[in-house]
Amino acid sequence: MTLQRRKLGSQGLEVSAIGLGCMGMSQSYGPADEAEAIATLHRAIELGCNFLDTAEVYGPLTNEALLGKALKGRRHEVTIATKFAWKFQDGKQIPGARASSPAEIREAVEGSLRRLGTDHIDLLYQHRIDPKVPVEEIAGTVGELVREGKVRFFGLSEAGVANIRRAHALHPVTAVQSEYSLWERNLEADVIPALRELGIGLVPFSPLGRGFLTGEVKRAEDLPKDDFRHDDPRYQGANFDANVAAAARVHEIARGIGATAGQVALAWVLAQGDDIVPIPGTKRRKWLEQNIAAADIQLSPETLAALGAALAPGKVQGPRYSPERMANVDR
Repeated sequence: MTLQRRKLGSQGLEVSAIGLGCMGMSQSYGPADEAEAIATLHRAIELGCNFLDTAEVYGPLTNEALLGKALKGRRHEVTIATKFAWKFQDGKQIPGARASSPAEIREAVEGSLRRLGTDHIDLLYQHRIDPKVPVEEIAGTVGELVREGKVRFFGLSEAGVANIRRAHALHPVTAVQSEYSLWERNLEADVIPALRELGIGLVPFSPLGRGFLTGEVKRAEDLPKDDFRHDDPRYQGANFDANVAAAARVHEIARGIGATAGQVALAWVLAQGDDIVPIPGTKRRKWLEQNIAAADIQLSPETLAALGAALAPGKVQGPRYSPERMANVDR
């Protein structure tokens, strides 16, 4: 079990076909376990999963440090993606405060480099579009960092088509990171066609529907207060019941081919195009190994169609974010 590589974008970045989202190792999905997280990162490298996704806001400021600790002596074996966009004070995020001016980007990059223990970031995303700072200013600043050797490639997260085009016109955008899965299809109408026109790769986060497509789900009210999904509308009330029923068809299809629902969901995402590299998040080796095994699953056209129909747009109930979180999405 070793992962193939995929080209991400058209500027020369090549990464493992499945990456690893590292956020949950430090926040949002229950208590952290540093020893298991580091073991999971090392196991990822052993299996050929070399594309690691973090951000300064994860923790905040602790997830990058975790990667820095785990990757001592192994930096050359991985491709690191991280993100900027938020303001911090005394090690805590200032709610709602953005930080995307040229000076703030440079300050964020220096902090990320220090915590990661490296001299360069492979892929630097603007975590969310800042309506107060023109995206051309963002692209220009990251372009300067690329020329200085501190950053290799530029990306955007949860950006809409207009800002993607504007940024790409000034400095090439290598990848756009957004939520995309069987569970969440909002990119299909406009974002994915635009990315393919421009030669930009797609990095789907939450490709397992934040756990809904793994079968390991509980109602929002049964989750710990510090679990991100406690405030997820799709985990609440009647939405939860409807979504469990909708996901049941995916489990049925998976059983029919001897796989888990999560593996089938990842295989579906991989089958949507060679320019797509999902980053399922996990903090445990068991789930990492299961996720990576999905790369070896070849779904027939009939199975792909059945999966697409099972969770067609409109089948999943509830918005994907609370109104407060959705306000940060550029669509």
